[in-house]
Amino acid sequence: MTTLSTAAAWRTVDTGDDTVAVAERAARGTTARVATWPPDNLEAALGAADGVLAALDREASRFRDDSEISWLHRRGGGLFMLSDGLAEAIGVALAAARWTGGLVDPTVGDALVRLGYDRDFAAIDPADPVPAGAAEPAPGWQAVQLDGPLLRIPDGVRLDLGATAKGLGSDRAVSAAMVANHHTGGVLVSLGGDLAVGGPSPIDGWPILVADEPEASGGDAVQPVRLARGGVATSSTTCRRWRRAGRAMHHIVDPRTGLPADGPWRTATVAAATCADANAAATAAIVGGEDAEAWLARVGLPARLVSHSGEVRHLGGWPAADGGLVEAPTLSHVHGR
Repeated sequence: MTTLSTAAAWRTVDTGDDTVAVAERAARGTTARVATWPPDNLEAALGAADGVLAALDREASRFRDDSEISWLHRRGGGLFMLSDGLAEAIGVALAAARWTGGLVDPTVGDALVRLGYDRDFAAIDPADPVPAGAAEPAPGWQAVQLDGPLLRIPDGVRLDLGATAKGLGSDRAVSAAMVANHHTGGVLVSLGGDLAVGGPSPIDGWPILVADEPEASGGDAVQPVRLARGGVATSSTTCRRWRRAGRAMHHIVDPRTGLPADGPWRTATVAAATCADANAAATAAIVGGEDAEAWLARVGLPARLVSHSGEVRHLGGWPAADGGLVEAPTLSHVHGR
């Protein structure tokens, strides 16, 4: 288990465009990247992002003994008064469970532990000879009640906020960076490729690369697009993989079975009004499997799905051409308001 540590140093990234400043560092088991336009806004944005990421880690990391969510798990069930930050994070996760119809569910924590994802991913034995524990469906998000900062949770329920936390982190960091820069200029924040943007964007939208696989660097595996508002997130079964007793595992769990999702899609990329919503929808599409296309059409979100054979599907207005603008819908598209 990890404890509070000093954040890694930011490294500037040369993009060849002197109208935009970019920096990145390791964060939450992945890479954080911040870009600002104009470039003079970068320093304040990085400080704001550091504060947001440190707070989210203290609140919601189940891999830290000293996190607030780990304290909840050790206490067992009951009624708890949460910090504002964790209350928001759990509220976002419960809302995502509701509007995805349970395709994402924050009560999958025990399922992930049984599969072997019980520590920072870097510390997992990629070829553990011990079989995974017996699979069980998740207890169900309806068992968790949140009223403002008051959380009631049954004994034995372990929360995992992985389907929304990175997206929420990007959303929070963008908001904090905008405040730090007095709402002047634009900002982009990416956590492992789950990104949010705020303020005006350069050249009719921020240029981003959507990758089908973590190590993809070109060809059909990568599509350049542009994003002017909202967020884009990608979920993939090709990363965070390990084996238990020779059986392949990955981190996207179907709450209905307690097992890794085994549908036809290896990667789902979705755009939404917030990165947290995009994060949840991309995970839901992987879990939804054969029903993902129909479900995405119902919630009205643009998406790019890639099958295990490499077939690419563009849905809901996602641009087929490289460099096209991804139009993120308003929040009401997802939440029915």
